[in-house]
Amino acid sequence: MLLLTVGDLGLGYESEETVRFKYCSGGCPRSRTNHDLTLSRLLQKSDIPSLLEEKIFGGPCCRPTHYEDVVFLDDKHQWHTVEQLSAAACACVG
Repeated sequence: MLLLTVGDLGLGYESEETVRFKYCSGGCPRSRTNHDLTLSRLLQKSDIPSLLEEKIFGGPCCRPTHYEDVVFLDDKHQWHTVEQLSAAACACVG
């Protein structure tokens, strides 16, 4: 979790109010499904042109599965709600 000013979020709001920004991190165990085995083999062979041109990541990653909205007061004393800003739950996805 990070404590950031609303201005540091980079979303165009002018506010010095501090908000909690929760994020997901960490590694995920690699799964060994038939899909993973086939994709790994195809990427190693690299003789399929369409696979060479695409950015493909073959493993699961830690991502938010639920989000929290954040409410804050801007420098002009107006309330704002930023939907789905902070991670509320994380899981290995992919």
